[in-house]
Amino acid sequence: MTPPGPVGDRFRRFRERLAATGGDRPPGSDERPDAVRGAELAAGADHPNDRNTADGNRTAGRRRGRRGGGGEELRVPEAEFTSYYGRPVLKPPVWKWDIAAYLFTGGLAAGSSLLAAGGQLTGRPALRRAGRVTALAAVSASAVFLVKDLGRPARFHHMLRVAKPTSPMSMGTWILTAYGPAAGVAAIAEAAGVLPRHGLLGLAGRVLPPVGHTAGLLAAGTAPALATYTGVLLADTAVPSWHEAYPELPVIFAGSALASGAGVGLLAAPPAQAGPARRMAVAGAALELYGAHRVETRLGLLSEPYRLGRPGRLLRAGRLLTAGGVAGALLGRRSRVVGALSGTALLAASVLTRFGIFYGGVASARDPRYTVVPQRERVEARRSGMDLPSDRAAPPAV
Repeated sequence: MTPPGPVGDRFRRFRERLAATGGDRPPGSDERPDAVRGAELAAGADHPNDRNTADGNRTAGRRRGRRGGGGEELRVPEAEFTSYYGRPVLKPPVWKWDIAAYLFTGGLAAGSSLLAAGGQLTGRPALRRAGRVTALAAVSASAVFLVKDLGRPARFHHMLRVAKPTSPMSMGTWILTAYGPAAGVAAIAEAAGVLPRHGLLGLAGRVLPPVGHTAGLLAAGTAPALATYTGVLLADTAVPSWHEAYPELPVIFAGSALASGAGVGLLAAPPAQAGPARRMAVAGAALELYGAHRVETRLGLLSEPYRLGRPGRLLRAGRLLTAGGVAGALLGRRSRVVGALSGTALLAASVLTRFGIFYGGVASARDPRYTVVPQRERVEARRSGMDLPSDRAAPPAV
């Protein structure tokens, strides 16, 4: 017989070692006797399968932590509110300072017409005259600012082709069309006193006063809509801080219009005839300060543009001037100088308030945070208000 070769010797020695260490068990298996393993399990030792299960649970916990559940917290950097190519989420308004001036002159015209109507009904010719003349000058300036923004005067005419009640722009065009001629006729009627008493001009001098009274009342009747429609117009845009302040903007603009009209009366009329102007100042200041306080506190994150930067400085200065103007109007009833200073303060406050509201909305459109964060909050609020989300709906009962 041929002696076994080297390969046969190695195979024989491998079988001997395998028989000596446990025979048929695969390498790495538990070589402890069953009795020993049973005692360890009874004493609370971990079974290999239990150890595998615990490791799996820890892995699943870490995965759940990444999804927002328990387990380890995954640290993610805060989102940076930017958009593609550095552009804002919303396109900022293309309006310039002339639209902010248009907001002021429209409110000034409305407040002056109300002042003139008050002077007309109470027999105060100085108030009536000052209100009518200022109303015509203010509405003329408004037309200039509006046409400058439109680019061509024909565009204003084209907007009169339709009347759309759901469009503040369309309604504002018709309001201006109705208000402007009435305010113009009322102001022209103030020239009746300087016309001769005979001839054609004398006839015009006799006809103008009653026509002016009717036109003045028509202008005063249209004045509230003229004072507030611009607030509705701003709130109807997608600009976050304007759109969210839709209840307050008409209130602020109405109060600002009354305060500016009162300022005209305090400047132009003697203290003996300035009673309606003082009452208008108190009413306008109350509305304006209330509305400004609301937009700076009620809107949450969207109130920031009205408190910070240039809009915040303008609105704070407007509040101080409004309070000072009302105080001077009430305390300096017998002083023409104090009355004139109070009127100037009220007019300046109206300018600052309109520009502050305008620039606050522009600032909110330029920062993506004021668009993204409120949208996320609304989505989360809708989700939390649902009893059962649609993607986790329970299957129908069988």
